[in-house]
Amino acid sequence: MTSNGTSAPTGRSAFPAGGRVDWVDYAKGICIVMVVMMHSVLGVEKAADQTGFMHLVVTFAKPFRMPDFFLISGLFLSVVIDRGWRTYLDRKVVHFAYFYVLWVTIQFGFKAPSLAAEAGWSHVGLFYLESFIEPFGTLWFIYLLPIFFAVTKLTRKTPPLAILALAAALEMAHVVTGWTVIDEFCARFVYFYSGYLFAPYVFALSDRARARPVLALAGLALWAVVNGSLVELGASEWPIVSLALGLAGACAIIVTGTLLARMHWLNFLRYCGEHSIVIYLAFFLPMAATRTLLLRSGLIHDIGTVSLIVTVVGVAASLVIWRIALALHANFLFERPAAFWIAPKKAAPVLQAAE
Repeated sequence: MTSNGTSAPTGRSAFPAGGRVDWVDYAKGICIVMVVMMHSVLGVEKAADQTGFMHLVVTFAKPFRMPDFFLISGLFLSVVIDRGWRTYLDRKVVHFAYFYVLWVTIQFGFKAPSLAAEAGWSHVGLFYLESFIEPFGTLWFIYLLPIFFAVTKLTRKTPPLAILALAAALEMAHVVTGWTVIDEFCARFVYFYSGYLFAPYVFALSDRARARPVLALAGLALWAVVNGSLVELGASEWPIVSLALGLAGACAIIVTGTLLARMHWLNFLRYCGEHSIVIYLAFFLPMAATRTLLLRSGLIHDIGTVSLIVTVVGVAASLVIWRIALALHANFLFERPAAFWIAPKKAAPVLQAAE
């Protein structure tokens, strides 16, 4: 039995030993690029009031883009969930809260003038305070993740299958309240909890894909046809179908990451996965600046091409911003200072959880 109460597949341990897990970083890299792509493409299309070829890619990825990110975020939770509350809260709640507060302030600083133009400066402070209740801009993921970590630990002694069934029911209910925290919790918690609960089977899936790449490629081809067809038919958001596509898509990204790791192809995706938190925090600024520059200049008329360029710049420039921050000793932008730790800082864990 594993520490989360599920039976591990035979023939290997639940988790590999040593270092980072290559396919996990590839999968995270694919996910973070898809996230930047989604914001870039939809932002360009909204500003230009037209769509381009990149819209098809974003639409195809919608059923599994965030489910995979959350599933991987829960993948290593069984390694740390039994830690004391002080250490657990430090690593899984305070860690993300620090980056949310810091970067919501940075983002708000850039957006405050436009907000003031719409509603007046008297409302800007209120908008800022509201961002701690209603997640601001692109940062809702790191707002929600600590809630998932806390809920999972609080329900540690509840029968896992009961939690899973409830989480699945919430996803299929397609709850819409208008409050991001509630709506996204209902839509995404099942994937996070599945990553936690079924981690041994996820690693077993990766092992099988690595051992039988031809079969894995055939499975990916079948999945792509089914996912694309259901999206095209407008059935991808139906109850049950949306959950099935989310889980199937997460497995597909895991298999894809495994095959890329096996062949050592597209190493930039692995690098993006290793630094996914950096990209997630910083991409908004180069993305917005590049979108504005390209659309106002009129140098490129094809909206799909503009969207693609904005995506590439959003990913690459965020990594450049990170390197500049390190060179200027502004590490606090991407590394939590010791003053904001509530538990002793220890050596990095052997397994690197998704961030």
